[in-house]
Amino acid sequence: MPRIAIIGSGFSGLSSACYLSKAGHEVHIYEKNAASGGRARQLKTDNGYTFDMGPSWYWMPDVFERFFSDFNISVQDEYKLKLLDPSFDIVFKDGPMHVPSDYAELKDLFESIEQGSSSKLDDFMSDARFKYEVGMRKLVHKPGLSLLEFADIDLIKGVLRLDVFSSFSKHVKNYFQHPKLVALMEFPVLFLGAMPRDTPALYSLMNYAGLTLGTWYPEGGFGGVIKAMQKLAERQGCECYFNSAVSKIVIENKKVKGLIVNNKRVEYDAVIASADYHHVEENLLDKEYRNYDENYWSKKTFAPSCLIFYLGVSKEIKNLVHHTLFFEEDLEQHSIDIYKDPKWPAKPLFYACCTSKSDNTVMPAGHENLFLLMPLAPGLEDTEHLRKKYFNKMIERLEYHTGEDIKGFVDYEKSYCIKDFISDYNSYKGNAYGLANTLLQTANLKPKIINKKVSNLFYTGQLTVPGPGVPPALISGKVASELVLKYFNT
Repeated sequence: MPRIAIIGSGFSGLSSACYLSKAGHEVHIYEKNAASGGRARQLKTDNGYTFDMGPSWYWMPDVFERFFSDFNISVQDEYKLKLLDPSFDIVFKDGPMHVPSDYAELKDLFESIEQGSSSKLDDFMSDARFKYEVGMRKLVHKPGLSLLEFADIDLIKGVLRLDVFSSFSKHVKNYFQHPKLVALMEFPVLFLGAMPRDTPALYSLMNYAGLTLGTWYPEGGFGGVIKAMQKLAERQGCECYFNSAVSKIVIENKKVKGLIVNNKRVEYDAVIASADYHHVEENLLDKEYRNYDENYWSKKTFAPSCLIFYLGVSKEIKNLVHHTLFFEEDLEQHSIDIYKDPKWPAKPLFYACCTSKSDNTVMPAGHENLFLLMPLAPGLEDTEHLRKKYFNKMIERLEYHTGEDIKGFVDYEKSYCIKDFISDYNSYKGNAYGLANTLLQTANLKPKIINKKVSNLFYTGQLTVPGPGVPPALISGKVASELVLKYFNT
């Protein structure tokens, strides 16, 4: 029986482990941190708070359902889902906009802001649904190794409708003119790693996912999803090793022979690297076995890092929903400060997540669990002074929006930024989301999921296909596992 090692226990690593252990292989996961999840780890405090440290938007529920159905179980067997309504709020200078989960109500909202936009929303979503169905069920499952992968009749027939070569920003403005509606439609791509004008219009599929399929919350947070995946892998015989940093991938005769873990050599027949791709190549592989050199990585466009605050608040906060986007400032300028002229933004946008609005298990009774996140260019200076400066900016705007004193009731505070992403995840320049989904970094133009010089070394996760985000990570793990199985069957 082949022995396979997986480096990293994030969504893509756990996904690979589940598929490979189901196929009957002996699978071992090595995780440098004390718990599984990678960026989706949870932080539990001594005074009763539980924070999801990373992902907080549960979109594309069908992708999660398909993952678990591959193992003859359903999401409902593992954790409960709650549909959020409103899906989220967007705070503008003149007040908040509540984005409803019901599509008919969403159309009414659009019409109230811009006459005629409700019918245009139908047209936009019809187009976005096509992209979603073709993109998420076909395109993202391609390993990106050959152009022949796209010799698929549905892809060929739909290539123009997929809008791979069109600008997302231009696409949105073909339908909507009001700045509020444009901001609502453009905000998801802020986390895809490029300005809306530089992102392919293909990614309007994100609007379909978020505004039509709904915004959900998994019971226990994303940590509940990680726990379900880890249990699934372990039920099938996978072994997980924590506090186990891999320091070397051992190569002999252009094949992986094992890993050095905590100064001990362990033999393996294949390895999937779910850790940061750049870190794996630069620090775990000898130079002659790397797919890419440092010059390659330095020229890539990366998705944002972010400044995060995990806050426990010893009171209930009114006028705040589960997800709130603070868009009183200009999206275009903040995007420039991330992608074009990287610097700490003068007038930042930010996001507040209050999971205690949907889950009474994540905080002490009568308290709130609050997560503030500000997208930020990777590789910037990261100091305590800067963190505190921007904490004050965010908390003041949050207090103004809610009409309440919050800062005076904070009984737990932890910041997380560029230095922490590097320390905890070996993240290149402290990026939080992976490679930007620009045209020149899409599909076959992403870093390869196979090592071109070592036949039994594979990669998975946000720096390879299909890209950043939790659903793509699940799919990336499956694609990598299929390549490993093919390797052993040829």
